[in-house]
Amino acid sequence: MAGRTRRWGLGLVAVALWLTSGCAGPPDDAEARLAQLEAEDKLMDAALDTVETRLLGNQSKLHLWQEMERRHEQVSAIQCRVADEHLLAIAKHYEKQEAKARQLSKRRRMASADAAVLTGSR
Repeated sequence: MAGRTRRWGLGLVAVALWLTSGCAGPPDDAEARLAQLEAEDKLMDAALDTVETRLLGNQSKLHLWQEMERRHEQVSAIQCRVADEHLLAIAKHYEKQEAKARQLSKRRRMASADAAVLTGSR
């Protein structure tokens, strides 16, 4: 068994030396296969470039949408704050107008009552 393994190892060494010595020529279709592999390599590179371009485009779109979302949240927060302040100002304005109307109505009633007292009629 040891002799058989030794012969097998020597056989492999001999084949390796024969292949590396340049005595064995390439197969007849080696150049055609090499050209085919290079063409497939170029097609694969082009396909990968297309995929990479699409991925980078989609990534930039994603960043754009994330930035738009962030800005929308900021603008919405500002708009809500401004709307709240505006509504409070409107409410205060209406309160002032109602107070003025009540005061004006009171003055008119007082003036009417004074006129009635001065003229002696009711």
